[in-house]
Amino acid sequence: MTQDRMTQDWMEQIYREMPPGDIPWNTQALPKPFVELVESGEVTPCTTIDLGCGAGNHAVWLAGRGFNVTGVDFAPSAIELARENAENQGVSCRFLVADLLGGLPEVAETFAFAYDWAVLHHIFPEARPQYVETVCRLLEPGGKYLSACFSEEDAGFGSTEKYRKTPLGTVLYFSSLDELRSLFEPHFTIARLATVQVEGKTGGHLMNCAWMRGP
Repeated sequence: MTQDRMTQDWMEQIYREMPPGDIPWNTQALPKPFVELVESGEVTPCTTIDLGCGAGNHAVWLAGRGFNVTGVDFAPSAIELARENAENQGVSCRFLVADLLGGLPEVAETFAFAYDWAVLHHIFPEARPQYVETVCRLLEPGGKYLSACFSEEDAGFGSTEKYRKTPLGTVLYFSSLDELRSLFEPHFTIARLATVQVEGKTGGHLMNCAWMRGP
């Protein structure tokens, strides 16, 4: 079984079997670096794609502020939750079941803003170049891209290794800033790349945040 398929199976099981409130990353309180991009005006309402949208919290929040959002996730149960979330909040979003590592042929249009929050650490290094090529295809010329993932400096899950197994059984890859710079620089103009403290439901994490513009 490939890493992609294993991750998909784990995620589908988590979203299908766990109460939404018990999923560690499923929170209505959005991360400060994400919120600040919108509140500062660095990104304004536009066509947007949420890559690995989960239960749709980010997408729904943006839609409530005038963004035209498409959310994509490979776990059908996550997409079901996302659609319920949007309906409960009274906003309009489009949510699709699709594999981020499959090139996303289901999405033909392009977007002014793309983001993946806490997704890249689920994608191992060998699959990342293909994923970044997909992001490039999805962006309009000069479109904006935000990517945030766990830093190798984070002490999460009781390890300092690059690959770490979580209590839920998923395996994550913790990145360095240099790795991300090498991954993104051939494709994007990096405006900011930094390790920041981000608060979550179970405490804080050190995350690498990259804010970029496409060609």
